Order: sequence, then structure tokens, then C-alpha cells
Amino acid sequence: MKTRVKICGLKEAEHIKVAAEAGAAYVGFNFFAKSPRFVSFDQARELALQTPIGVAKVGLVVNVENAFLDDLLAKVPLDMIQLHGHETPERVAEVREIYGLPVIKAFGIASIEDTKNIDVYGAVADQLLVDAKPPKDAKMLGGNGITFDWTLVKRKFWPKPWMLAGGLTVENVASAIQMTGAKQVDLSSGVESAPGVKDPDLIRAFIKAAMQEPAPKLS
Repeated sequence: MKTRVKICGLKEAEHIKVAAEAGAAYVGFNFFAKSPRFVSFDQARELALQTPIGVAKVGLVVNVENAFLDDLLAKVPLDMIQLHGHETPERVAEVREIYGLPVIKAFGIASIEDTKNIDVYGAVADQLLVDAKPPKDAKMLGGNGITFDWTLVKRKFWPKPWMLAGGLTVENVASAIQMTGAKQVDLSSGVESAPGVKDPDLIRAFIKAAMQEPAPKLS
């Protein structure tokens, strides 16, 4: 099975086309206002309408209220919601129940203690996304371009499908997949020429590297 790739933080229709043609399974739109990858609801709607059928459209939100999600989903035809803040398991379950869309719950990993969230959120989310835990002074909870110790998630039991994120690049994605056994990977900054500016060539190269490597080796 080829690795499934999610390219997040897309802001240009051209880059969605590039990602889809290269084989991306998901494209992500970032609705966190402090991010250089932020898009408005109107922008995201136009991008979503231009996304090819078969590519899942994911909306990334951080600690938002229902009013925000009501407005977002009334305007943007999304397939999945990605909760990338400090949402509790109860909040994850609530969002799934209210909006009827699959929910990806992201959380950061820095120590073995953090891996307990695999079971906690695995009980309520449809998918899990494990990212590098942001530095204490970071303005963003993801997209910081930093990795974590991949051995922390090696040989774990995953109650739900999961994605590996955090500092992935064309150069290290093969090693990351082989180390962790990840069948899905997610990145944003690793295919940018500047913060928030996607590079089509890097998108193509990353997806090729992720999808064409040998089967994961956990030894």
C-alpha cells in the first residue's frame, strides 16, 4: 500500500492541482489567523470547489467555538475537520456528533508521556495526527518545521488510522516512514520556499519520495 500524503496550508489553486496530480490523498486549508498559511472562508471555498473529486478537503482549526464551525461549514465544502488545538476528548466527540464529518485530532509528541494521547483521542477521533510538540514560545501549534523522536511512536498500537507530521521533508520522509511504519504523512512547511509560500517542485518531489519508497521497516 502506497503512503497517503496530505499537503496542508494550501492557498493557491495551482498548488492544489499540482498536489492532486502528484497523488496527494488530502489537501488542507488553514483557518488559524496567526498562521502564514491562513485562508479566509471565501478563499477556501474557491479552492475547495477547484479540488479534484477523490482528494479529501480538510479544514484545520484551532480551539474554535461552534459559531465558527457553523459559519465555516456553511461556506466551505469540506470533507474532514482537523482539530489542531488543545481540544479535549469531549470536544472532539461533540464536533463529530454535531457536524457529522470525520474528525482528525492532532497532538504534539515530545516525550513518552505524550503518547498516552494515542489512546485518549483514539477513542473519539476518526483519525490521529502526531506532530512535533511546539516550543513554549511558538505562535503556532503546528507547521513549525521541527521533528520529534520518531522512536516514540514506533511499534505503537494505533486504535485509529494516523498521520505522521512534524518537520518532514523530501530528504527525511523515507526514513520517517521506515522508522515509524506510518502509512500516512502530513506536511506544510517542508514544501515551502518561504513561510506560507508553497513550491510546486517540492510538492511533487515530496509526494514522489513518500509514495515510491519501499515498504516500512521497523527493525
